[in-house]
Amino acid sequence: MNHQSKCCCLETDEQKYKKIEEIIEEYKDKEGSLIQILHFAQGIFGYLPLELQEFIAKKQNIPLSEISGVVSFYSFFSTQPRGENTIRVCLGTACYVRGGKKIVEKLKEILDVNVGDTTIDRKFTLEVMRCIGACGLAPAISINDKVYKQVNPDKLKSILEKYY
Repeated sequence: MNHQSKCCCLETDEQKYKKIEEIIEEYKDKEGSLIQILHFAQGIFGYLPLELQEFIAKKQNIPLSEISGVVSFYSFFSTQPRGENTIRVCLGTACYVRGGKKIVEKLKEILDVNVGDTTIDRKFTLEVMRCIGACGLAPAISINDKVYKQVNPDKLKSILEKYY
């Protein structure tokens, strides 16, 4: 069964919960399937709000604390709505030393958002990461997995314009 075959944005919450219930039923007897179920649920809803975590816990007959533990442990999962574009600023040693922190501060100012949050228009989610793997061309950021190297605060507006 292909659970991610179509966009779920136009479905009602009731339809989304029904789809998640079908996924839980499909995986109910498979050991270690919680992460897969959460992955599908986040794909359907876009994030994992508390009500959804409670629903999954009830249907899986496991404690909510177990679900919350998995969701909070893995950085892939989000409990808040995510932006259309995810900006990740590298704060590994090379990027940090070459101005990564200044990039974070400028993005917070431009987007009027804190690290870990999403802009009001849901266009961008701002995150930091430990290493992009572009240390020789630091500082670096990625937007939707496209890496921008040798970034400085003055370049940020022109980079972001590509995503509006």
